[in-house]
This record gives sequence, C-alpha cells and structure tokens, in this order.
Amino acid sequence: MKQELKEIFLKLAAVPGVSGHEGPIAEVLKAMLESSVDDVRIDPMGNVIARKDGSAPGPKLMLGCHLDIIGCIVRSIDQNGFLRMFRMGGAVDVLLIGRKVWVNDVPGVIGVRPGHIQRPEESRTVTPLVDLYVDVGAGSAQEVADLGIEIGSPVRYHSPVEEMSDPNLLCGAYVDNRIGCAILVYLMRALESDFAGTIYAVGTTHEETGWRGGQMTAFTVDPDLAVAIDTTPAGGTPDVDFDKELPIKIGFGPVLQVASQGPGAGFTGHPAVMRWLRSAADSANLPYQLAALQNANTDAVLIHMARGGIPTAALTIPRRYSHSPVELFNINDAVTTIRILQNAIRALGTLKIRFSENA
Repeated sequence: MKQELKEIFLKLAAVPGVSGHEGPIAEVLKAMLESSVDDVRIDPMGNVIARKDGSAPGPKLMLGCHLDIIGCIVRSIDQNGFLRMFRMGGAVDVLLIGRKVWVNDVPGVIGVRPGHIQRPEESRTVTPLVDLYVDVGAGSAQEVADLGIEIGSPVRYHSPVEEMSDPNLLCGAYVDNRIGCAILVYLMRALESDFAGTIYAVGTTHEETGWRGGQMTAFTVDPDLAVAIDTTPAGGTPDVDFDKELPIKIGFGPVLQVASQGPGAGFTGHPAVMRWLRSAADSANLPYQLAALQNANTDAVLIHMARGGIPTAALTIPRRYSHSPVELFNINDAVTTIRILQNAIRALGTLKIRFSENA
C-alpha cells in the first residue's frame, strides 16, 4: 500500500493547479479515477465528481479533497519584462523572496536585492508581496508575451517533493493537498463494491481562496454525510509551543478536527460522523489525534452548511512547515487514514446519523 500511495502522490504533487487554475490537476485526477469508479466527470467549475456504487442500499458519503495549491497570479508586467504578483491563497511573504518559481510552465525567480548593498534594516525586514517581482529572463513586455505569459498567469513554487533520510518522510511544495487527492485515488482503487451505499470521491476547486468548491460540490452531490480529507499544521518543532499552539505531531496518525476557526468562518465536527470515524479507528487499534485548531479550516466549513446542513467531519494529515515550499509529512499517517476510511465504509450501512448518541 505504502509504495503505491507514494507513487500516486508524487505524480499528483508534480501537476500545476494554483487556485482558480485547477484544469491540469482536475484532468489528471479524473484519469486516475476512471478505471475504479462507476462514473466520473468534471463540472463547469472544474470540480471532479466521481461516483462508486455499493452492492446494497445505504447512505451517500462524500469524500472531498481540494485540488488547488497556494500561489500567485501575474498582476502586472513592466516595460523591462518583470512581473508583479497577486496572491491566491495563503502564500506567505517571507517565504517568497529569492525562490525559484514557475509562471505557467516558464521557469523564473522571485528577485532579491544583492546582499552587498542591503541596508542593515533590510536584512531584518520582510519584503511585502507588493514590492516583490518575478524575473523570467525576459528583457521586455513583448518578450514576456512571447513566452505566453499574461495578466492572470499562475505563479507557483518550483520545489519538487523529495524523500528525507527516512523514506517515510516526504518534503516539498503542495503536500497540501495532493496527499489528500492520492488518498482518494488509492481508496477508490482498493475499494470493492461490497459496501452499502454510494461513495462520491470529489476533488474541489478554490479551497485555498475560500472553500468555494466544497460548497458547490456538496450542493450538487447532496450527500447524507461528508468527510473532508486535507492536511493540517503540526507542531513538534523547536519554534512551536506544542501545548499552547499546535498539539499535533507527524507520525502519530491523522487528525480528527473537533473544531476549527478562522477569520469569519469555522467548523465543528458532527458528533455522529466523529463517532463513526473514531469507532473505525479504535476497532482496529489505528492511531489518530484529536485537535481544535485556529486558522486551519478545510472544505468542511462550507460543506457542512450546504443545503439544509450536511453532517461532516474533517480527517487531516499533519504536516510541518505549512504553506511553505518545504512542507513535510509522514506517509504512514496517510496509510492510516486509508485504513480508517476503509473500516468506516464497511460500517456505512449500519450508520445512524444522529446528533445525540442517545437520540
């Protein structure tokens, strides 16, 4: 399982898909799902919706993961061929300067003033995005246009995933959320039809810019329950207070989000869906972590508010160095996530979706 999952993930992690530009990754995910589901399509907003039917009647379960990655788009192009950027998602200013990037599929670099002429205060100051620029090696706006770059062209990190000294640890850009997509692909391939109900494996767009695809697809699918599969920030490093800030570690199993909260939006795991997933893990002695998270929302935020309300949980893979070009996670946490979901799906036909355990 582990090696196949890793290979799927590495293929997906290499595909472009800045928020709002998910076409390439949507096509790849659709192709990877086609042989293992009963139907798969890409909707007009770029979301991938795949359906797998069980052999008996039962609930409709939506498993959602987002396709998009953080990045920027081109905001302007000056007469000398330098590009200015507009943020798409949670790209962090301090992590942009001096980085290799792709603009469309053209290599570039985010410029930096030479250290030889920097004033002392410059070396201690974060350069804001509005003052950063991308150099693609062009000498004029026309040369930029000749490269196929225009206003709105996506800009993403050039930071491929690599194994660490421990091959279970993988590091690079876009762990968030290509590992979630890989989990969906593996799960659909491994899942036989001997379950009750219908599984919808969904790849959503625009998550990094407001969870929009989760809302769209939840309305379309109209499931009885849903699980958002995503990544989540982890502590366990010298610069994070484990108890006060992020009591989550990589390698200790996936995280079941009890609650999350961010600017203007939040989510609380539905009790019945949480009980169902916890039982699936506990019955097989599979590890998981519980967490209440600040500023770590997922598609669950808008999935659970679709239509008249959809009982939803978020099952997430812990990763260090979130929203950076060096996100790091343990593949064993993804393997455990698959096993929990497999056990949960086996029990799908007996699930009673009650808010109160005694209802």
